[in-house]
Amino acid sequence: MRRLENKVAVITGGAQGIGKATAEKFASEGASVVVWDMNEEKGLNLAKELQKHGIQTAFQSVNVVKMESVELATKKTLEQFGKIDILINNAGITKDASFLKMTSEQWQQVIDVNLTGVFNCTKAIAPSMVERKYGRIVNASSVVGIYGNFGQTNYVATKAGVIGMTQVWARELGRKGITVNAVAPGFIATDMIQTIPEKILEAIKEKTPLQRFGTPEDVANAYCFLASDEASFINGAVISVDGGYIPA
Repeated sequence: MRRLENKVAVITGGAQGIGKATAEKFASEGASVVVWDMNEEKGLNLAKELQKHGIQTAFQSVNVVKMESVELATKKTLEQFGKIDILINNAGITKDASFLKMTSEQWQQVIDVNLTGVFNCTKAIAPSMVERKYGRIVNASSVVGIYGNFGQTNYVATKAGVIGMTQVWARELGRKGITVNAVAPGFIATDMIQTIPEKILEAIKEKTPLQRFGTPEDVANAYCFLASDEASFINGAVISVDGGYIPA
């Protein structure tokens, strides 16, 4: 039996990068997949591709910053699929700048998506999990949320905040049959690291004992494990998927 058979999973930021790899992985493990993203073209294309392989899937255009958008998408998902077993809070953005050059707008935009967005999605979906006494919530943190990183005050603050929220929710929701965990990816080969200068990328690789960047599939595999019943006694954990990255 596949690990996510008969489960319904909502994946935020699911249209591309790590989110897309996660949607494909979950589908291969038997889940019905609901992709939430702002990119309608990529989201619809992914949903169509999965449907070709007989996967029950849906795409919904969702702005995780706006609670009304999240609540509407939650309602539609429950109407279409009847339940939500798994929530992968994967959506995130970067707006990098050194602290002295970072604008209030750059700070707020990242806080809104990466932190408030996680709060909004969990707030909207968790009650239906509580009602059924079952749920798996996995939040995207980052290795920089543990160690910090130059030029990422806003991003690091959100990813550290996600770890804190994960540990609080694990305590509050665990007794209601819901596990809440986080994954802290290292440097993953997605569009997000394309803005990093080549010299710095090489230095990062040198600090990674496995001597490579991670792939979206590496992170998707961790999400899948935590979303499965194999991880039923893991709660409040932060799993690093970083190749053993050693910060300076």
